[in-house]
Amino acid sequence: KIPHFLVFYNRVLLFFFFIIENSEGKYISPFHDVPICANEAENIFHAIVEVPRWTNAKMEIATKDPLNPLKQDVKKGNLRYVANVFPHRGYIWNYGAIPQTWEDPNHKDSDTGCCGDNDPIDICDIGNKVCSRGEVIKVKVLGTLALIDEGETDWKVIVINTEDPEAGSFNNIEDVRQLKPGYLEATVDWFKRYKVPDGKPENQFAFNGEFKDRDFAIKTVKSTHEFWKALISKKTNAGELNCMNTSASDSPFCCSAEDAEAVVKSVTKKLETEKC
Repeated sequence: KIPHFLVFYNRVLLFFFFIIENSEGKYISPFHDVPICANEAENIFHAIVEVPRWTNAKMEIATKDPLNPLKQDVKKGNLRYVANVFPHRGYIWNYGAIPQTWEDPNHKDSDTGCCGDNDPIDICDIGNKVCSRGEVIKVKVLGTLALIDEGETDWKVIVINTEDPEAGSFNNIEDVRQLKPGYLEATVDWFKRYKVPDGKPENQFAFNGEFKDRDFAIKTVKSTHEFWKALISKKTNAGELNCMNTSASDSPFCCSAEDAEAVVKSVTKKLETEKC
């Protein structure tokens, strides 16, 4: 079942905190419990929207927390926001991740020469709709950009929401270049410079900053799904990642709905106590 709404918390640091429920009202992990595929035969994937277009708060799936809620990243004790880097305002797409994927930090990619960034694979949805935080959408993969972020491979998969009225016209990365002129160039520019206001150098890219096509991107998504399978089955070291889930019955990290509810109650009680 697909998550259809969120429980919202706003606590001590005034950050946004989302616990996801499925259509049966059971708490689940957006990292581990939302199926990767919406339509496997047609290569339609699910994506979790972390940051809606035009917003700046760096929301992300909390991979190290039980049930992996969506919450705002904190760096050096401060809530993290992405600066407006001229001429861009906030994120220029709906930004998020494909569930049940993992960029393995112990695997050196043969194309980029760098290891993964220890997160689910990222997506940039170019559809017209400004989505909501935590929204689960169905997406068509169009291509991918290989960002090298502080020495790690950080794939940025270009997708379009299948419910977008123009989705039928987009089937590969060249369609984006033709039908949304300047968007791909703006995407490279955004990822290249978005950390500069924080005093960091410009990011680099594999393939000289060129986008790889749909087939390459789908292959990359599926390979990160295989890494996730190894992670959730404890065939690889999870490190600090929290693999608690409610749906992978053969996973040693699988828990009952009652256990998941107990975790949520414990977290919310802690937040309430800190608030007081």
